[in-house]
Amino acid sequence: MVTKKQAGLCAALFIAVNALAAVSPEEAARLGQDLTPLGAERAGNADGSIPEWNPANLVIPESFVPDSDNYVNPYADEKPLYTVDGSNWQDYADILTEGTKGMFEKFGADGFAINVYPSKRTAEAPDWVYSNVKKNATTATLVADGQKVEGNLPGTPFPIPQSGLEVLWNHMVRYAEPFSQTYDVYYVGSNGKAILSTTADSMAIYPAFETPDEEVGDKPWAKLRINYKAPARRAGEILLVHEPGANYTSGKGRKAWQYLVGQRRVRLAPAVAFDTPNPAVAGTSTYDDAGIWNGSPERFDWKLLGKKEMLIPYSNYTFLFEKPVEDLLGEKFLSPEFTRWEKHRVWVVEGTLKEGMRHLYGKRRFYFDEDSWVATAGDTYDGKGNLWRVQYNYSARLYDRKTGAGATGSYDLLQNVYNLNGKPIPGKFRNGVTQGDNYFSAKGLARGGVR
Repeated sequence: MVTKKQAGLCAALFIAVNALAAVSPEEAARLGQDLTPLGAERAGNADGSIPEWNPANLVIPESFVPDSDNYVNPYADEKPLYTVDGSNWQDYADILTEGTKGMFEKFGADGFAINVYPSKRTAEAPDWVYSNVKKNATTATLVADGQKVEGNLPGTPFPIPQSGLEVLWNHMVRYAEPFSQTYDVYYVGSNGKAILSTTADSMAIYPAFETPDEEVGDKPWAKLRINYKAPARRAGEILLVHEPGANYTSGKGRKAWQYLVGQRRVRLAPAVAFDTPNPAVAGTSTYDDAGIWNGSPERFDWKLLGKKEMLIPYSNYTFLFEKPVEDLLGEKFLSPEFTRWEKHRVWVVEGTLKEGMRHLYGKRRFYFDEDSWVATAGDTYDGKGNLWRVQYNYSARLYDRKTGAGATGSYDLLQNVYNLNGKPIPGKFRNGVTQGDNYFSAKGLARGGVR
């Protein structure tokens, strides 16, 4: 029998546990001071290789026409500070992700290298987001075993994170703006031949940010629609995903629908999640590999390993917007001459598969940019603890917007296969969407299906 005193104690403990997710007003006051408004360290590092955060340092080419979406490389004249390759990578091991060290061990002798450029820290968000984030710091809490966030306004819920789950949520509901693009997806097999696995149009809107003054609640963070154009066997298919903004509890998580040409109908697609092989990349990655990480965190126990200075892909304008994807594909890895790397501070989070849960991966480790909360790299391990897949986000700041864009590369070190997903065809990236909200509904899929 539980006494009133015991019940009161339990209630107090419950409240205390929830309160751990928020920080004190004194801690929150650091935002916009020694911390950036999103929670990063404002100052640079001791040796100056990471500069102070300052969006005013953003370079915009003189040739850029506002709203033209022509994101040429504003740093095209910069030369690498140094190159890490198969001959010297061990000298830099303490600032390389585990996956990058695995890449050098496997491909260093074949020419895999990373060119390191001056670091840029210009990531920013609108002022109303900053205001919301400061409030979230003292009000947002994780409940339901980390499957739900309560008390958060649109924007980063945990700018001063206390746990791995909080960092993960910061990535999952980071600030973003609507976009549309056409892209080709390739995978490169163990024989070194590149194969086109998908051509598609994708469009995304972010409903959670349409009402800045309201708690996120059950609003979707994103509504993503993908219209498949190739290969011929998939042409005409449509995928629609509604990603929650605060709640992955039972019945409240991801909602997905597919329009299949052969069936000529729209159906729910619950398998579009977790470790289901992603057909867009011919099954060489999982659905929750997209963007390094997406979806419900429920199958893993998450641990915050801390913050580290690391070399990560960054400011990849030439890669993302100027080069056709075919020019980027080497026989074993993406061409090093077109990828740009910088030193940044990243939050490191590790997930271990929960007992009784099923997933292809036994362990995952992610590296989140402190300035934007975007996942920049990931390492996945099989059930035996072997490093399996290495992921990178080749991103770039959209210099007339308060957000960025990116494409995900994934290397399978066990099968000798890699893919590149989401890189727009040059000239085919656009800010905003022309379609209304109905376009991002199941009925909209039915109306848009091939008859």
